[in-house]
Amino acid sequence: MSAIAADPSLEDRIHLELPAARDGDQAAYGRIVRLSQNATTAIALAITRDVQASQDIAQEAYLKAWQQLGRLQNPTSFLPWLRQITRNLARDHLRARRDRLVAGEVADLAIAQAADPDSCPMQRIIDDESGRVAADLISELPDDSREVLLLYYREGGNSRQVAALLGLSDAAVRKRLSRARRSLREDLIARFRDFAEGSAPGTAFTVLVVAGLGSFTKPALAAGAAGGTIGSGVAGKALFGSAGAAGASLVFGALTWWLCRKLLLQYTDTDDERRALLRFYDRWMLASVIGGAFVGLAYAVSGNSYTAFCIATVTLLVAITLPALTRLPRLMNPLLARDAARDPAGARRRARIYELTFGRTGMLLGNLMVIGMLVIIGLRGH
Repeated sequence: MSAIAADPSLEDRIHLELPAARDGDQAAYGRIVRLSQNATTAIALAITRDVQASQDIAQEAYLKAWQQLGRLQNPTSFLPWLRQITRNLARDHLRARRDRLVAGEVADLAIAQAADPDSCPMQRIIDDESGRVAADLISELPDDSREVLLLYYREGGNSRQVAALLGLSDAAVRKRLSRARRSLREDLIARFRDFAEGSAPGTAFTVLVVAGLGSFTKPALAAGAAGGTIGSGVAGKALFGSAGAAGASLVFGALTWWLCRKLLLQYTDTDDERRALLRFYDRWMLASVIGGAFVGLAYAVSGNSYTAFCIATVTLLVAITLPALTRLPRLMNPLLARDAARDPAGARRRARIYELTFGRTGMLLGNLMVIGMLVIIGLRGH
């Protein structure tokens, strides 16, 4: 959890960072994210009632704000502007989910089973129950009190800080808190506090947002999203992220993880589909990171042997490529087919991007790029 210590000048601290952030200082923007991330995720969570979706939406809000930061004339407008971006994205998320839902529970169940045939039934029950508890707790509250109570517990019970982050008076915050507490039974208040604190974004959230900034130009010139980062395939990126310079690899690896994760999740309709993909993808990427560490260790233990480095690298390529060409298609093929049935024209474009990222073409390009790197290193005398 990343609740900020009580500080009535939180708005001033954000405003002090804005000039540097507008000039393209990513560290300054990262500090703004750290100071305000509890608020943006609470706003999104109050609307979506989905913890993972709320964090994805908040990340997207920060990236969108970064792109347009150069247009912001008045620093005092930043927080209201960021809140509105977050709310709009959260409402768009809900509309998109409703529009994409497949009619009938039988269809949902069939697709979920096809998407994750190896999943553990007991774990699915636990995940479903956790999601329902979160949604039920939030639903018990009045609409205008949800984000206030979430943020109150995430910010360590500091009502003035909540007021500053949400653009309310301290009296209004206290009034909404009182109304929220009256809406919940005493036992539910304790559960809600634990839920609010336990689901708060941490340092990893800030790191992911800052990593994503590298795919955009400076705020004053920002005009588009990342280009070319997914075209070379996940395997090559995962390897370079572990074998390159430490700082650059962390940023590039985190950015790749976030972008590719969003690419997969755009195909999902149900919570079961989402969890099945996240379970596979996060484990796959963790294995890639561990494999990258193995490559570095093999290189160091062998006395910087080029042969050992090549063997370890090829082993990593095989370990990364096989799941992408075997397990992932079992998860994705039903979702890709459904997307093609709904929107044939748009699905063709999305399918090309998917193929260049996770398909055979993407894996081949990524592997060839890594092998080419090994050849170049060898020709240059290591």
